[in-house]
Amino acid sequence: MSLYNVQKLMFQLNRDPAIRKRFDEEFDSLLDDYDLTEEEQIALRDPDIGLLYVMGVNGQILMHYAALRGFEWTAYIEAMREGERKYGAVRTGLYTRAASR
Repeated sequence: MSLYNVQKLMFQLNRDPAIRKRFDEEFDSLLDDYDLTEEEQIALRDPDIGLLYVMGVNGQILMHYAALRGFEWTAYIEAMREGERKYGAVRTGLYTRAASR
């Protein structure tokens, strides 16, 4: 998994107007610029906020991506909960649980 690249893309979407423009106009081409797994690309395209959360994407970065994709705050929180129900515990990163290691 290339968690770093997923988070880098999300970070740059928040900071770089050129990246944001490409997101709006040529999303697939933009994804090709990052070393992403097929699962990550699908989660970004869908967007599957719950899967991105379970993959380990930092909530501060994910929150902005969810808002960009039209998620209201309560829908964002519920998407993360649904992600754990559907995909299991967070796999890596800040939100992994000590008991699941």
